[in-house]
Amino acid sequence: MSTVVSSCYKKPVLFKFSKSFFSFDNIRKTTDLASKPGSDEDEFRTLDIRGGKTPQTYSRKKQPRVVFPPRTERMPVDQDWSNVWPGPRTFHPASVPLPLRQGINKLGASPGKVGNVELMKIPNFLHLTPPAIKKHCMALKKFCTPWPRALSTNENCQKYFPLELIQTDYCHSSPSIRNPLARIITIKFPLDKLHLDEHAKDKFLRLVGDRYDEETGIVTIVTDKCPLRKQNYDYALYLLTAVYYESWTFEHWEIEKSQPDLEYYDWDNSKCKENLIHLFKQANQNMEENNLLVERLKESIVALFDEGENNYNLKRYKEATLNILFPECS
Repeated sequence: MSTVVSSCYKKPVLFKFSKSFFSFDNIRKTTDLASKPGSDEDEFRTLDIRGGKTPQTYSRKKQPRVVFPPRTERMPVDQDWSNVWPGPRTFHPASVPLPLRQGINKLGASPGKVGNVELMKIPNFLHLTPPAIKKHCMALKKFCTPWPRALSTNENCQKYFPLELIQTDYCHSSPSIRNPLARIITIKFPLDKLHLDEHAKDKFLRLVGDRYDEETGIVTIVTDKCPLRKQNYDYALYLLTAVYYESWTFEHWEIEKSQPDLEYYDWDNSKCKENLIHLFKQANQNMEENNLLVERLKESIVALFDEGENNYNLKRYKEATLNILFPECS
């Protein structure tokens, strides 16, 4: 027992300490107890709500796994393939009774269909077999109408439906079946099927430019600016409609055009026709009586101005002029 006297108070206070409290043996025992891994001071105690019952483990007996044979070995020979493969889907080796192979094997034959990733990459058309297509056509037949009798020949089809639409579908092996070239739309139609007068026809030809073929008389419009085929089709019809109505538009400045400003030779308003009428009047002849000679002269002059000067056009113009001036020598 030790005694300590404190002098911070007016009266001395005496504190007494037990010797066993600060003993080395007591400190070592407390430290050893806390350092044990299984002691209560080292970890939290588990709260058991069920009343201290230990959980019981049950061991499940492993049952043998039954492996069925693949579907290809159980398929009948006379089965309906459209029921097995009704629509587009990824290739499955257990459903296709065909010895298919795909890929490259440097040591032997190409890998088979079982576990072959290459066969699952490409699109397949196993759902488009002839019996399946026939079944689809029979299902759609009740919604169709009979073919018109007036369109029994190709000539009648071109007569009543002059507009020709051309589009292309592509089929290739790639991660995507879409092809950017499939969006291109081409429409063709004969120019004489459009109701155009002389002014509108001339303006229409100048708007379409080189899309008109003079030999066949066909106008071809190709659209590929839009990303989708339907958009290009609508755009092609819009261009045709816009050019047609624009050709019928008559601007105020077109009234001031004279013969040198025209893009073609106008025989009806030409100086050559006036001189020819004056020549027949002096000879006391009627122009309609020499209609054949006048028509040849008209064709030669129009070809000379529109097509340009060449030996053939100059020769035709010379012969037509001599036949009118000297009809007795023709």
